[in-house]
Amino acid sequence: MRLRTIALPLFAVALIVSPSPARVRAADDAPRREIAIAHRYLHLPVRNGAAKRRLQLVVDGKVARDFEIELDGERPDLVVFDDVDEYRGKTIQVRGVGNVEGLSKALEAITQADEIPDPANLYREAGRPQFHFTSRRGWHNDPNGLVWQDGKYHLFYQHNPYGWSWGNMHWGHAVSPDLVHWTELGDAIRPREYNDWVFSGSAVVDHANTSGFQAGANPPLVAAFTSTGRGECIVFSNDGGKTFAEYEGNPVVKHNGRDPKLVWYAPGKHWVMAVYDEGKDRQSIDFYTSTDLKHWTKQSRIDGYFECPDLFELPVDGDASKTRWVLSAADGKYALGDFDGKAFRVSSGPEKLQNRYGNYYAAQSFSDVPDGRRIQVGWGNGVTFPGMPFNQQMTLPTRLTLRTADGGIRLFAEPVAEMEALRGAKHEWTGLTITPGSEETSQEITGDLLEILADLRPAKAGTITLNLRGTLVTYEAAKGEISCKGVRAPLSPKDGRIRLRIFVDRGSVEVFGNDGRVALSVATGANGAGKPLWISGAGEPFEVPSLTVYELRSAWPSR
Repeated sequence: MRLRTIALPLFAVALIVSPSPARVRAADDAPRREIAIAHRYLHLPVRNGAAKRRLQLVVDGKVARDFEIELDGERPDLVVFDDVDEYRGKTIQVRGVGNVEGLSKALEAITQADEIPDPANLYREAGRPQFHFTSRRGWHNDPNGLVWQDGKYHLFYQHNPYGWSWGNMHWGHAVSPDLVHWTELGDAIRPREYNDWVFSGSAVVDHANTSGFQAGANPPLVAAFTSTGRGECIVFSNDGGKTFAEYEGNPVVKHNGRDPKLVWYAPGKHWVMAVYDEGKDRQSIDFYTSTDLKHWTKQSRIDGYFECPDLFELPVDGDASKTRWVLSAADGKYALGDFDGKAFRVSSGPEKLQNRYGNYYAAQSFSDVPDGRRIQVGWGNGVTFPGMPFNQQMTLPTRLTLRTADGGIRLFAEPVAEMEALRGAKHEWTGLTITPGSEETSQEITGDLLEILADLRPAKAGTITLNLRGTLVTYEAAKGEISCKGVRAPLSPKDGRIRLRIFVDRGSVEVFGNDGRVALSVATGANGAGKPLWISGAGEPFEVPSLTVYELRSAWPSR
């Protein structure tokens, strides 16, 4: 038995995974309903906290879908949907397994439609973030399979399409031309069967067709994920990630771990799989190699890392002749070192480094970005949306660079330049001096979506506070620390100044200090739309050479 625990600041989820998927037959007298499929979607009403039902969708006598859902047609909190377009024209059977008390009535609440539930209000919901990615319906967590192909950034992610809470892990799928405007395509990888869930992983473009999976003119998209019932599995797509086929030799790695990260190691002309592994009193990243993405050989192990590894090489200070490899895991902490395609050797010291803080977990970076940027997205874990039909969000995409800083070479994370496309009305102040107990207030900025650029010259014993509609961002010079709602990070002045770039969205604030030397992702709950913005000080006077506020437009399509 293996225990997977996702540690969150607001809640925790645990799943006991059996080595073999459970197969439970529906009783002959279990409630069931025959539905002639005439439309694309089934609409399923869900009430959070209701009894969980295990449902099966049976097509042509075979179980096609098998999942848990808090089905309740009388007092639903949200309505989720299941794309059954491939079964149009057929009669399917929806039947219960296990707890079936009162299920017959609940099954009658399932309806059909050619659109998802409440399409007119999609992306207009009062609590919907407007430039952080959220799924149309249900729960999502880890970003998976981040890859660029044929002009599109692909964001796959852990998704429960059947409920507001964690469970039923699929790979959701969204695409974007610019990392800002996303189109959700639906679930790309579904569980093979009940209790064999599709956990996290990664994706690459197999440009040289080393796998032999290519069928057509374009190289295949190849993904690796953890099948909870089997091990590490390989799937491939020849239609841009819309559909995937399984490699017949799955699983390619069996061990006590999860979350494979695929990397092409050009000097050795082979693939690398960095994957989490665990044993008694040990949490590790193991490194495997392969020439064809099918057959893997274990090469080495490094201890002290927990789930969702990321591995990549970056130039230092933009110098391509001077590089370091970066190894990180789910908590965002990282080490710098050398990697020879088989083993990682740390050069940054015995303690891990950190530049991300707060509601940030399981980050992954994109493969195959054509301009060479290393772009990373994390899960904004614990950024919840009560009362909304979706739950959790992704963090902003950031460009990662290595720069020489105080203490040595460090990782910097800055929002991608494409975010500037959302800028609208601009408000600017220069040459301000804030004395203790005083404040500068703006009543003219009414939008709830903001980008703030603050150039601050703090006094040695001063405290600077920006009040962002009730969310406080504070810099304490004596401590050399920036904080927001209990999330704290060290930040020292550079050339006597602190430069902040802050994004305010519905449900969260993200703060980037000194060009990404540190970054805070913070859950804020419902924002205080209509409340003023102000900046104030304590201790000693401080200068604000410049303060710029942009009102941002929504990244979602207008409807």
